[in-house]
Amino acid sequence: MKAKEIAALEGLLGYHFQRPELLDQALTHSSQARELEAQQSPKDGLRPGDNEQLEFLGDAVLALVTGEELFRRFPAFQEGQLSKLRAHLVSERHLVQVAQGLGLGTYLRLGRGEEKSGGRGKTALLVDALEAVFAALYLDGGLEIARRFILQTVVAPELARMNPESAGVPVMDFKSALQETLQATGRPQASYVLVKEAGPEHSKTFTVEVRLSSAAQAKVEFTGRAEGSTKKKAEQDAARQVLQYLDSLTSNPEEKPAPKSPAR
Repeated sequence: MKAKEIAALEGLLGYHFQRPELLDQALTHSSQARELEAQQSPKDGLRPGDNEQLEFLGDAVLALVTGEELFRRFPAFQEGQLSKLRAHLVSERHLVQVAQGLGLGTYLRLGRGEEKSGGRGKTALLVDALEAVFAALYLDGGLEIARRFILQTVVAPELARMNPESAGVPVMDFKSALQETLQATGRPQASYVLVKEAGPEHSKTFTVEVRLSSAAQAKVEFTGRAEGSTKKKAEQDAARQVLQYLDSLTSNPEEKPAPKSPAR
């Protein structure tokens, strides 16, 4: 990264790096590092670094800071409530919004292939880079610097929006919630079926069905069906539909809705 780009990003992060090469590495995808490596002479020796190891460390720093803050803020919450909140705050869905808000995609160092396939907007690349930035802050400035940034950008704004003390802890993981609900009611577990996969390799769409069987497992009672850019997203949305169906049975026990499947 050029000095001007590093200075601009430091302004967004609110921190001046003593070792700017850490920030540069945090934004370097493996595709760019391997291209640089291929251009090197074998005599050069040093292998260009990417952000994969930093992402690993940043994930741990994020979990520590988030868990500690939730423990401090919500002393009356049970472990399950704290776990659900932390799962949301460190989730890909939330972190990509933070990364987009910072404009991290602009600063990514990508190989030509990733650049052409829209890598600057890819969720996984943005989230990995953000976690690598957490690690860079931690390594350069210490835990307090990393904590301050994580709390200001990841934790505090989202907790203020959610207001879990008065609004409660919403369901974040529909697959886990569905599994727990079925276990509690003695129903058989739902099955997840990938029914369709379409689109080019870099921009696929996955269609998943979550099939809920009757207690006797004689037939499918209800099917949730959803599309997503990843199988995980499609599974979550389809599981949410099944949960809504089960909730409707509880709220209207005498008016069981007809089994249905979303339009194909």
